[in-house]
Amino acid sequence: MLQKGKIPIYEPGLEELVRRNTAEGRLTFSTSLPTAVRDSQVIFIAVGTPQDEDGSADLKHVLGVAREIAKAMNGYKVIVDKSTVPVGTSRKVQEVVRRETKHPFSVVSNPEFLKQGAAIDDFLKPDRVVIGADDERATELMLELYSPFTRTGAPIMVMDCASAELSKYAANSMLATRISFMNEVANLCEVVGGDVDHVRKAIGSDRRIGTSFLFPGCGYGGSCFPKDVQAMIRFAADAGYQFKILQSVDEVNKAQKSRLFAKMKKQLGSLKGKTIAVWGLSFKPRTDDMREAPSIPLIEALLAAGAKVRAYDPEATGVAKGIFGKRITYAANNYDALKNADALAIVTEWNEFRRPDFARMRTLMRAPIVFDGRNLFTPGQMKQNGFRYYSIGRS
Repeated sequence: MLQKGKIPIYEPGLEELVRRNTAEGRLTFSTSLPTAVRDSQVIFIAVGTPQDEDGSADLKHVLGVAREIAKAMNGYKVIVDKSTVPVGTSRKVQEVVRRETKHPFSVVSNPEFLKQGAAIDDFLKPDRVVIGADDERATELMLELYSPFTRTGAPIMVMDCASAELSKYAANSMLATRISFMNEVANLCEVVGGDVDHVRKAIGSDRRIGTSFLFPGCGYGGSCFPKDVQAMIRFAADAGYQFKILQSVDEVNKAQKSRLFAKMKKQLGSLKGKTIAVWGLSFKPRTDDMREAPSIPLIEALLAAGAKVRAYDPEATGVAKGIFGKRITYAANNYDALKNADALAIVTEWNEFRRPDFARMRTLMRAPIVFDGRNLFTPGQMKQNGFRYYSIGRS
């Protein structure tokens, strides 16, 4: 597929980038690891580090690839850990490689900070590049490799491997903490009659805090935040440290994913036989990724309560079919999902959902009731358009 320019995932701009560079001979693909290793000087390990049963990162794929790289080496190589790996992984990779080869090599930790939906821009215009290296030769090669992408002044930060490995987990955990904190603030707003939008703007205007990742919702998902938070909790525990803040972040997020269903149950009563429209299946906009997506526990809860679900997502329908099969109906567009619906649940904040035709929505729905898990609209706006409207952290 890749050789034909076909991309198996949705990432804006990626298909064009792959096609152009493949056509111009700068990018090739191979299923032969030994050939790729022999033809390369710098080798990135970018395999998955799935969550183990105890929450820790499973390194069997990373170490397995390192072993195969070592067997195929034909000279000095720089082996780069690009995967998100816990502290101490570079040392384990060194031990595995050293057992399999007599060729010289260096192991570098180079965590990636790419956001799904904006990965290309994040790579071409990085906020920073983190390089964990223990020898000058590898450091110089990595500096040369990244120099074209840092000409605008983005820093290349060279440090020890342990600090580099920890930086990725720390960054994701901090962002997850901000999300869970705002979800707690939103929940408190509902109790005391406050408006989380006012609170968010007030604290975000403080330059020490800033406005990013302060939007409440129905929980974070994806392949990074849930896994990395739990992995950091686990490797901290293995080192003898109890990371209480992150334990709470994880607990809050798990509880937040059930909050939208609880609102629906409270307002609609019995859901048996009711048709619920769902806008958004992916864990965030501009991706088809549904790993740990809030839509999954919501839809499963609706089905368990006897509801019928008709869902729409601009990109994730194919992935959703692999999860739900024929248990739900898949709409051709967002309005198609609303036909005879007893309520609408908004789970993902795709731009396509932000400015709908409210009159058309009311005509299509059996009841004009909206449960907005991403606060796309304002209560006043929805009241004016004739909807019963329930959002996060607002009366």
